Amino acid sequence: MNNMNQMMKQVKKMQEQMLKAQEELGSKTLEGTAGGGVVTVTVNGHKKLLDIKIKPEAVDPEDVEMLQDLVLTAVNDALAKADDLANQDMSKYTGGMKIPGLF
Repeated sequence: MNNMNQMMKQVKKMQEQMLKAQEELGSKTLEGTAGGGVVTVTVNGHKKLLDIKIKPEAVDPEDVEMLQDLVLTAVNDALAKADDLANQDMSKYTGGMKIPGLF
């Protein structure tokens, strides 16, 4: 019975650490770029888009599709980095196990 109580305390501690780590992800920012840096987007660890910067040379009225592709690529780059960050931060507490619904 003592081992069970000790195990439950460890599980509770791990849950608290994981919740704290998830909260901290919101304060971390990541950048994604495209076109050699002509489009830069910033997201936080919760995958919230915070900023988009577009250099003037990326704006060509004759080729709007290219700018759209650059923005899409930069956003996807930043979101992939946010996924990697979340996986790295959470794996500290899960021992590398993928727990559905956590991240």
